[in-house]
Amino acid sequence: MNLEFAPVFADFDSLMRGAVVTVEVTAGALLLGCVMGLLVGVGRLNPKRYIIYNLCSTYLLFFRGTPLLVQLFIWFFGLPQFGVTLPAFACGVLGLGMYSGAYVSEIVRGAIQSVDRGQTEAARSLGMSSGQAMRIIILPQAVVRMIPPLGNEFIALIKNSALVSLLTIHDLMHEGQKIISVSYRSLETYLVVALIYLVLTTAAMVILRKVEQHLRAGGMVQ
Repeated sequence: MNLEFAPVFADFDSLMRGAVVTVEVTAGALLLGCVMGLLVGVGRLNPKRYIIYNLCSTYLLFFRGTPLLVQLFIWFFGLPQFGVTLPAFACGVLGLGMYSGAYVSEIVRGAIQSVDRGQTEAARSLGMSSGQAMRIIILPQAVVRMIPPLGNEFIALIKNSALVSLLTIHDLMHEGQKIISVSYRSLETYLVVALIYLVLTTAAMVILRKVEQHLRAGGMVQ
C-alpha cells in the first residue's frame, strides 16, 4: 500500500480554514457552556430551592445522559418543526455549548464547595447577603480553581467538535471529507486531519499549563 499525501496538501488551505472554524465553534461553545455551567452549578447548591434545584438537575440528567450527536440533531432537525430555523453554525455552538454546560456545572459546583464555608459565614457576619457573599467572596476564589478542569473541558470540546461536520458546518472534519470525495485518499486525509487536531489540542494544553503555572506562582491555585 502506497500513501499519497500530495492530493491532501494540494488543498491544505481548506483544511486550515476548517481548523479556524473548528476553533470558533469550540470557543463559542465553551463560552455558552461556562454561562450555563455557572447558572446550573449555582442552582444545584441549595436543594431547599426545590424548583430551581430540580430544573437544574433535569438539565444535567438530559445533557449528560444522552449522546451529543443526538442532541446536535435535535437542534438542527428538530427546531425547524417548531418554526425555529437556526444557521448550522449556531446549532453547532448551541448543541456543543449546552452539552458542555452540563459538565461545567459540576466543575462550578465542586469549585464553590471547595471554598471554606467559614468565609461565607464571615461575609454574612459583615452584613453581606448570600448573593453578595457569593459574588464578592466565593466566586472569585472558585473561578481560579475552575481553570484546570475547564482546560480539560476545552480540549474535550475541540475533539467533540468534529461531530458538527454532520450539520454541514465547514469545520476541519467537513473540509477533510470534501478532500476525500475528490481525491479518494481517505487514510491520508484522516491522518492529516488527526495531526491538525493534535496540534490544536497540544497548543491548548500548553497555553493552559502556562496559565496554571502562572496562577500557582501567584499562590492563587493550591
